[in-house]
Amino acid sequence: MQLFWISLAVLGAGLILLVANHDAGSVFGIENNAFASLLYLGLWASVLVVGVLGSRRGLSHSLRDLAYWMLILLVLMTGYQYRYELQDVVSRLTAGLVPGSPITLSGGSRASVMLEKSANGHFEVRMKVNGRTVRALVDTGASATVLTEADATRTGIATGDLAFTVPVLTANGRALAARTSVETLEIGPIVRRNVPVLVAQPDRLEQSLLGMEFLSNLSGFEMRGDRLILTE
Repeated sequence: MQLFWISLAVLGAGLILLVANHDAGSVFGIENNAFASLLYLGLWASVLVVGVLGSRRGLSHSLRDLAYWMLILLVLMTGYQYRYELQDVVSRLTAGLVPGSPITLSGGSRASVMLEKSANGHFEVRMKVNGRTVRALVDTGASATVLTEADATRTGIATGDLAFTVPVLTANGRALAARTSVETLEIGPIVRRNVPVLVAQPDRLEQSLLGMEFLSNLSGFEMRGDRLILTE
Protein backbone atom coordinates (compact mmCIF):
# COMPACT_ATOMS: atom_id res chain seq x y z
CA MET A 1 0.00 0.00 0.00
CA GLN A 2 2.91 2.33 0.70
CA LEU A 3 4.06 1.96 -2.91
CA PHE A 4 0.56 2.82 -4.08
CA TRP A 5 0.44 6.06 -2.09
CA ILE A 6 3.92 7.06 -3.26
CA SER A 7 2.89 6.50 -6.89
CA LEU A 8 -0.33 8.43 -6.35
CA ALA A 9 1.62 11.34 -4.82
CA VAL A 10 4.02 11.44 -7.78
CA LEU A 11 1.15 11.39 -10.28
CA GLY A 12 -0.66 14.09 -8.29
CA ALA A 13 2.42 16.29 -8.35
CA GLY A 14 2.68 15.76 -12.09
CA LEU A 15 -0.94 16.76 -12.52
CA ILE A 16 -0.37 19.95 -10.51
CA LEU A 17 2.64 20.80 -12.68
CA LEU A 18 0.59 20.18 -15.81
CA VAL A 19 -2.15 22.56 -14.65
CA ALA A 20 0.34 25.18 -13.48
CA ASN A 21 2.21 25.12 -16.80
CA HIS A 22 -0.88 25.08 -18.97
CA ASP A 23 -0.19 28.50 -20.48
CA ALA A 24 3.51 27.71 -20.99
CA GLY A 25 2.60 24.76 -23.18
CA SER A 26 5.22 22.39 -21.74
CA VAL A 27 6.44 20.74 -18.53
CA PHE A 28 10.18 20.11 -18.18
CA GLY A 29 10.47 20.69 -21.93
CA ILE A 30 7.78 18.10 -22.68
CA GLU A 31 4.68 19.24 -24.57
CA ASN A 32 1.58 19.29 -22.36
CA ASN A 33 -0.26 16.65 -24.40
CA ALA A 34 2.73 14.31 -24.27
CA PHE A 35 3.19 14.92 -20.53
CA ALA A 36 -0.50 14.17 -19.92
CA SER A 37 -0.11 10.91 -21.86
CA LEU A 38 2.85 9.97 -19.66
CA LEU A 39 0.78 10.62 -16.53
CA TYR A 40 -2.02 8.47 -17.92
CA LEU A 41 0.33 5.61 -18.73
CA GLY A 42 2.03 6.05 -15.34
CA LEU A 43 -1.31 5.66 -13.59
CA TRP A 44 -2.02 2.35 -15.33
CA ALA A 45 1.52 1.13 -14.73
CA SER A 46 1.18 1.94 -11.02
CA VAL A 47 -2.10 0.07 -10.76
CA LEU A 48 -0.58 -2.98 -12.45
CA VAL A 49 2.60 -2.99 -10.39
CA VAL A 50 0.77 -2.49 -7.09
CA GLY A 51 -1.81 -5.11 -8.01
CA VAL A 52 0.79 -7.71 -8.92
CA LEU A 53 3.23 -7.03 -6.08
CA GLY A 54 0.40 -6.71 -3.59
CA SER A 55 -0.91 -10.16 -4.32
CA ARG A 56 -0.05 -13.01 -2.01
CA ARG A 57 1.20 -15.27 -4.77
CA GLY A 58 4.86 -16.15 -5.19
CA LEU A 59 7.36 -13.80 -6.78
CA SER A 60 7.64 -15.93 -9.92
CA HIS A 61 3.86 -15.87 -10.40
CA SER A 62 3.75 -12.11 -9.80
CA LEU A 63 6.48 -11.47 -12.35
CA ARG A 64 4.74 -13.70 -14.87
CA ASP A 65 1.45 -11.83 -14.37
CA LEU A 66 3.27 -8.52 -14.76
CA ALA A 67 4.83 -9.73 -18.01
CA TYR A 68 1.38 -10.72 -19.32
CA TRP A 69 -0.05 -7.29 -18.51
CA MET A 70 2.93 -5.53 -20.11
CA LEU A 71 2.43 -7.63 -23.23
CA ILE A 72 -1.24 -6.66 -23.36
CA LEU A 73 -0.34 -2.98 -22.99
CA LEU A 74 2.27 -3.30 -25.74
CA VAL A 75 -0.26 -4.89 -28.09
CA LEU A 76 -2.83 -2.17 -27.34
CA MET A 77 -0.30 0.63 -27.86
CA THR A 78 0.90 -0.94 -31.12
CA GLY A 79 -2.67 -1.28 -32.33
CA TYR A 80 -3.31 2.38 -31.53
CA GLN A 81 -0.17 3.55 -33.33
CA TYR A 82 -1.07 1.55 -36.44
CA ARG A 83 -4.82 2.10 -36.25
CA TYR A 84 -5.07 3.70 -39.70
CA GLU A 85 -3.14 0.87 -41.35
CA LEU A 86 -5.36 -1.65 -39.56
CA GLN A 87 -8.45 0.22 -40.80
CA ASP A 88 -7.13 -0.11 -44.37
CA VAL A 89 -6.67 -3.87 -43.91
CA VAL A 90 -10.17 -4.25 -42.51
CA SER A 91 -11.60 -2.15 -45.37
CA ARG A 92 -9.88 -4.34 -47.96
CA LEU A 93 -11.14 -7.51 -46.31
CA THR A 94 -14.65 -6.06 -46.20
CA ALA A 95 -14.46 -5.06 -49.86
CA GLY A 96 -13.50 -8.62 -50.77
CA LEU A 97 -16.38 -10.09 -48.81
CA VAL A 98 -18.99 -7.41 -49.62
CA PRO A 99 -18.78 -6.15 -53.24
CA GLY A 100 -19.00 -2.39 -53.60
CA SER A 101 -17.66 -1.56 -50.15
CA PRO A 102 -15.57 1.64 -50.45
CA ILE A 103 -11.96 1.37 -49.27
CA THR A 104 -10.73 4.55 -47.61
CA LEU A 105 -7.24 5.52 -48.80
CA SER A 106 -4.91 7.09 -46.26
CA GLY A 107 -2.55 9.93 -47.05
CA GLY A 108 -3.12 13.10 -49.07
CA SER A 109 -4.92 16.27 -48.11
CA ARG A 110 -8.24 15.15 -49.61
CA ALA A 111 -10.35 12.15 -48.69
CA SER A 112 -10.16 9.35 -51.26
CA VAL A 113 -11.89 6.01 -51.64
CA MET A 114 -11.24 3.06 -53.90
CA LEU A 115 -13.80 0.74 -55.46
CA GLU A 116 -12.93 -2.73 -56.72
CA LYS A 117 -14.54 -3.98 -59.94
CA SER A 118 -17.26 -6.52 -59.19
CA ALA A 119 -17.40 -10.03 -60.63
CA ASN A 120 -19.93 -8.80 -63.22
CA GLY A 121 -17.30 -6.45 -64.70
CA HIS A 122 -18.94 -3.25 -63.40
CA PHE A 123 -18.07 -0.88 -60.59
CA GLU A 124 -20.60 -0.99 -57.80
CA VAL A 125 -20.68 1.09 -54.65
CA ARG A 126 -22.37 0.67 -51.30
CA MET A 127 -23.23 4.29 -50.54
CA LYS A 128 -25.29 5.76 -47.75
CA VAL A 129 -28.30 7.85 -48.69
CA ASN A 130 -29.91 9.64 -45.76
CA GLY A 131 -28.03 7.22 -43.53
CA ARG A 132 -29.34 4.10 -45.31
CA THR A 133 -27.09 1.78 -47.33
CA VAL A 134 -27.90 1.71 -51.04
CA ARG A 135 -26.15 -0.56 -53.52
CA ALA A 136 -25.64 1.39 -56.74
CA LEU A 137 -23.96 0.92 -60.10
CA VAL A 138 -21.36 3.55 -61.02
CA ASP A 139 -22.57 4.70 -64.44
CA THR A 140 -20.52 7.38 -66.19
CA GLY A 141 -23.04 7.27 -69.00
CA ALA A 142 -25.83 8.48 -66.71
CA SER A 143 -26.05 12.21 -66.21
CA ALA A 144 -27.86 12.02 -62.87
CA THR A 145 -27.92 9.79 -59.82
CA VAL A 146 -31.04 7.66 -60.11
CA LEU A 147 -32.62 5.69 -57.27
CA THR A 148 -34.98 2.81 -57.69
CA GLU A 149 -38.40 3.38 -56.22
CA ALA A 150 -37.68 0.76 -53.54
CA ASP A 151 -34.36 2.38 -52.53
CA ALA A 152 -35.96 5.82 -52.48
CA THR A 153 -38.73 4.63 -50.19
CA ARG A 154 -36.22 2.92 -47.88
CA THR A 155 -34.21 6.15 -47.56
CA GLY A 156 -37.25 8.14 -46.45
CA ILE A 157 -38.39 9.73 -49.71
CA ALA A 158 -42.17 10.00 -49.99
CA THR A 159 -42.39 8.51 -53.49
CA GLY A 160 -46.18 8.80 -53.51
CA ASP A 161 -45.87 12.59 -53.58
CA LEU A 162 -43.46 12.70 -56.54
CA ALA A 163 -44.33 13.70 -60.09
CA PHE A 164 -42.80 11.30 -62.62
CA THR A 165 -42.32 13.65 -65.55
CA VAL A 166 -38.62 13.34 -66.47
CA PRO A 167 -37.91 10.92 -69.36
CA VAL A 168 -34.96 8.58 -68.76
CA LEU A 169 -33.44 5.67 -70.64
CA THR A 170 -32.92 2.50 -68.59
CA ALA A 171 -31.86 -1.06 -69.37
CA ASN A 172 -35.57 -1.87 -69.57
CA GLY A 173 -36.23 0.88 -72.07
CA ARG A 174 -37.61 4.37 -71.71
CA ALA A 175 -39.26 5.36 -68.46
CA LEU A 176 -40.25 8.38 -66.44
CA ALA A 177 -38.51 9.61 -63.30
CA ALA A 178 -39.17 12.27 -60.68
CA ARG A 179 -36.82 14.98 -59.49
CA THR A 180 -36.08 15.29 -55.79
CA SER A 181 -33.10 15.58 -53.46
CA VAL A 182 -31.58 13.69 -50.55
CA GLU A 183 -30.20 15.24 -47.39
CA THR A 184 -26.91 13.30 -47.45
CA LEU A 185 -25.08 11.00 -49.84
CA GLU A 186 -21.95 9.35 -48.41
CA ILE A 187 -19.28 7.16 -49.98
CA GLY A 188 -16.86 6.37 -47.18
CA PRO A 189 -15.49 9.70 -45.91
CA ILE A 190 -16.82 11.58 -48.96
CA VAL A 191 -20.04 13.34 -47.95
CA ARG A 192 -22.35 15.55 -50.00
CA ARG A 193 -25.46 17.30 -48.70
CA ASN A 194 -28.69 18.31 -50.44
CA VAL A 195 -27.84 16.15 -53.46
CA PRO A 196 -30.29 16.29 -56.40
CA VAL A 197 -31.40 12.83 -57.55
CA LEU A 198 -33.99 11.19 -59.76
CA VAL A 199 -36.36 8.47 -58.63
CA ALA A 200 -37.38 5.95 -61.26
CA GLN A 201 -40.92 4.67 -61.66
CA PRO A 202 -41.67 1.45 -59.76
CA ASP A 203 -40.17 -1.70 -61.34
CA ARG A 204 -38.52 0.24 -64.18
CA LEU A 205 -34.96 0.23 -62.82
CA GLU A 206 -33.24 -2.89 -61.48
CA GLN A 207 -30.48 -1.10 -59.56
CA SER A 208 -29.81 2.47 -58.45
CA LEU A 209 -27.23 4.42 -60.45
CA LEU A 210 -24.48 6.80 -59.35
CA GLY A 211 -24.18 9.24 -62.25
CA MET A 212 -21.95 12.03 -63.47
CA GLU A 213 -23.80 14.76 -61.59
CA PHE A 214 -22.25 13.40 -58.40
CA LEU A 215 -18.92 12.31 -59.90
CA SER A 216 -18.26 15.66 -61.57
CA ASN A 217 -18.73 17.34 -58.19
CA LEU A 218 -15.59 15.58 -56.94
CA SER A 219 -12.10 16.98 -57.41
CA GLY A 220 -11.29 13.90 -59.45
CA PHE A 221 -12.00 10.26 -60.27
CA GLU A 222 -9.85 7.86 -62.26
CA MET A 223 -9.82 4.23 -63.27
CA ARG A 224 -6.71 2.16 -62.58
CA GLY A 225 -7.25 -1.26 -64.04
CA ASP A 226 -9.87 -2.96 -61.92
CA ARG A 227 -9.98 -0.09 -59.46
CA LEU A 228 -11.86 3.19 -59.44
CA ILE A 229 -10.46 6.03 -57.30
CA LEU A 230 -12.80 8.79 -56.11
CA THR A 231 -11.22 11.90 -54.56
CA GLU A 232 -13.06 14.47 -52.42
